[in-house]
Amino acid sequence: MIILCANVMTPAFGISKMTVDGLEEEWAVNYIANFHLLSILSPAIRAQPPDRDVRILFSTCNSYIGATMNLAETQSKTSSGSTSNARSKLALMTFAMAFQKHLDAYTRPDKQPNQARAFIIDPGFSRTPGTRRWLTGGSLWGLLLYLLTWPVWWLVLKSPQQGAQSYLLAAMEAEFGRGTGGKMIKECREMHILRTEVKDEAAAKQLWEFSEKQIEQLEKEGAVKRALAKKEKEAAENDNVSSATASATNDKDEKKPSAGSRRSRKAKS
Repeated sequence: MIILCANVMTPAFGISKMTVDGLEEEWAVNYIANFHLLSILSPAIRAQPPDRDVRILFSTCNSYIGATMNLAETQSKTSSGSTSNARSKLALMTFAMAFQKHLDAYTRPDKQPNQARAFIIDPGFSRTPGTRRWLTGGSLWGLLLYLLTWPVWWLVLKSPQQGAQSYLLAAMEAEFGRGTGGKMIKECREMHILRTEVKDEAAAKQLWEFSEKQIEQLEKEGAVKRALAKKEKEAAENDNVSSATASATNDKDEKKPSAGSRRSRKAKS
């Protein structure tokens, strides 16, 4: 079982942050990290025994419906919170469908059918910290208004335990261990995906290739940064060794008796 539920969401009127790698925070956490992880685990997933039921759960929300897939804006450029979150969810769902096709296309050495299935889960609006931050706009005034209207939100929003039921259903229901994957589950039942791009093979291929190039670029930049950091560390260590050697030499010279001193004459006698 692989449950991909890491998520960050900038308030609707806020501006998304950039990661240390120069990526939009929502894009990095909600999508590209999951893409990279499954790219690494893909051989192990496809090599599982044919009698093992393997399920991969992707997390999404309704924001994907109004998303625009502008891949150029995911790097070195910030967007509004609602735009960046929606884009990351649409990309994740598109990748989920493409990953299911990737698993199904693999021909096993034992000629057995693929037993790994990907599911997209929408837990709905729940009283989680992420939802609270989005509703309050990340401000103290918004938090105060949220607390004053708490009875309304208690009635409208589900509890975290209720929101988790769709995940539990996808994880444990025997029905989803048969047939094909690539299904979306919301409110504990299978739902239709409202964006055609999610199942578009051309869009999925473009997104997959873009993601691979982006990760390759980030790994190269990371390798350069690590090499520079290593050189700086070695240079600092060499400086410390040189300073310690010089200090020890000075101390030795200070302790050596000078000519004509009492210690020098005593040594000669």
